Amino acid sequence: MLGIAAAVLFFISFLINAADIATNDAFSSTNVMLLGLTALALHLAGVGSGRSAHSVGRRRPWSRS
Repeated sequence: MLGIAAAVLFFISFLINAADIATNDAFSSTNVMLLGLTALALHLAGVGSGRSAHSVGRRRPWSRS
């Protein structure tokens, strides 16, 4: 989910930069890109994956449940 949010933030940052839209300092293309990088880093770190650490080893790779 955070990977999708990062992609959306990167796209918004690209549109702001490409269209040369005048925004205030809080929503500049650099700040939106940094928010996207933060979301991407959290995604790669496993935050929001929905799996807890103690349940990772319980499931067998060949089981369907």
